[in-house]
Amino acid sequence: MKIELVRANESHAKEIWDMQKIAFAELLNKYRDYETNPANEPLEKVVMRLRQPFTYFYLIRSNDKNIGAIRVVDKKTSADMKHISPLFILPEYRNNGLAQAAILRVEDIHGSHGWEIDTILQEAANCHLYEKMGYVKTDKIKQINPLMSLVFYKK
Repeated sequence: MKIELVRANESHAKEIWDMQKIAFAELLNKYRDYETNPANEPLEKVVMRLRQPFTYFYLIRSNDKNIGAIRVVDKKTSADMKHISPLFILPEYRNNGLAQAAILRVEDIHGSHGWEIDTILQEAANCHLYEKMGYVKTDKIKQINPLMSLVFYKK
């Protein structure tokens, strides 16, 4: 499956919000991280992110259909790391290399170095994806609740 990234704007906020609720619902139910999970965010938080001058939100499209999104925080300074958060693919399109393709594409756009990413330590597939993409685990781990921790990566 091929993808394309389409830069999102405020008119896409509701669609992004609807997709992220679906994409993160399983993790919300599993880890009960109600304060941090994108499935539990209000629409206003997506709108706020889209308004940030340093946020680049992209719709992930395949076969003329939006199947996920990726947000890049890039302040365009040498002192600041670029950050991906969130990245999601709708459940029915997962395990086809689409998240990997989206990461490669944003690295083409924003540069291949100076990145940081965090993900759920308990989700081995997420950790494997980032490690396969050349991201290196740091010593930083943040406990979110008794069920879940975030692990941080750099590239």
